[in-house]
Amino acid sequence: MAFLQMVFYTLIVLGVLVTFHEFGHFWVARRCGIKVTRFSIGFGTPLLRWRDRHDTEFVIALLPLGGYVKMVDEREGNVSAADLPYAFNRKPVGQRMATVAAGPIANFILAILLYWVVYLLGVQGVAPIIGDVKPGSIAAAAGLEAGQEILAVDGEPTPTWQTLGERLVHRIGDDGEIRFTVAYADSNLQYDSAASLAGWHVDAKVPDPIGSMGIELYQPKVLPLIDAVTPNSPADRAGLVSGDQVLSADGIAIPDWYTWVEYVRERPDQSIAVLVEREGQTRELSLTPRRVEQGGEVFGQVGVSVVTPEWSEDFFRETRYGPVGAFTKALSQTGSTTQMTFNSIGKMLTGALSVEHLSGPITIAKVAGTSADYGLVPFLQFMAMLSVSLGVLNLLPVPVLDGGHLVYYMLELVKGSPVSLRAQAVGQQVGLFLIIGLMVLALYNDVLRL
Repeated sequence: MAFLQMVFYTLIVLGVLVTFHEFGHFWVARRCGIKVTRFSIGFGTPLLRWRDRHDTEFVIALLPLGGYVKMVDEREGNVSAADLPYAFNRKPVGQRMATVAAGPIANFILAILLYWVVYLLGVQGVAPIIGDVKPGSIAAAAGLEAGQEILAVDGEPTPTWQTLGERLVHRIGDDGEIRFTVAYADSNLQYDSAASLAGWHVDAKVPDPIGSMGIELYQPKVLPLIDAVTPNSPADRAGLVSGDQVLSADGIAIPDWYTWVEYVRERPDQSIAVLVEREGQTRELSLTPRRVEQGGEVFGQVGVSVVTPEWSEDFFRETRYGPVGAFTKALSQTGSTTQMTFNSIGKMLTGALSVEHLSGPITIAKVAGTSADYGLVPFLQFMAMLSVSLGVLNLLPVPVLDGGHLVYYMLELVKGSPVSLRAQAVGQQVGLFLIIGLMVLALYNDVLRL
């Protein structure tokens, strides 16, 4: 069921993003008097098709991994004499550039609209209050301390865990100075500090910019309190029930849930003497974690879930705007995400950022499903971020992509004549090779992360 939900939300995301992108090309082409013969969402066998009064065929195809707008163009086949005035290749270079650029621009417009809805609905998150600082880390060098709330990074507000992570992602691959603005609870005083990013490394397989900075954010202590027991599991057979609190294992104190999980995982098929508290009384039990092999790893599992601790309202921050304020914030957020995406690509090209950070369709699917589970606002935020990424990717000056075609048309403006068909054909082959290589690398990274 979870897999089907992930596929469902992935199709929604890709369907909306691709439709907007292709509609951008379609809408401007029509305005420029270019005849569009087909507007397709997806590739392969058509599932649904119809025609409008302009004789454009609209298609929804079997493989929803992209789309295209097919226009009348002499470079792609014979064109009837009646259609020659409406051929793409016969239009002024300015109109051709506008038609090509309209796809990525549509993605940026979609991102603005999505962020606008997000900030109208309100973004709620947990305040980034420091729980601990790792000695010798960048956070320690900046003088950050437990109990401080991180208000801003490099002057940009960070009201929630998510915004803090986003601001740190902006700095991945940099070696300059990073500035923090912090405050203590129940205090109006703010403090500024800074540290060098030299030597900062973020694991590409398990990216955690906050943790790699040496910051452990505060969260309520998760007690080893049993919520539910899986029927016929080792825990069930041992006599554990909902409401039990684990006090010790083999005589070793268990202060929190994470200690209990690690103790169990390290002991597959090994008997554990467990002391629990139940309704004010202690009980001694014996259980043997079952052996689980997954992804080349062997660990123990007993079949219980934890009682999730409740957060105090004091730890939550909400960002909400009126229609005008939400639109201004949406513009700012779209611009910030666009800048971050371009910067990340630039850092990968220069080697400042590892290509292991590239993600492909598997990661997109997983994040789409997870964000939808968290609610409408996180799902819309993910769609907006992905829409920006799609817009940026298509603007790269690589033949095959929209950005590559724009380069051809800019050269045409300079030299006064179109780039030769032979040069364009060679460029298409090179661009196709680069794009396929990029897709394979992204998919390879996805598989490694599994």
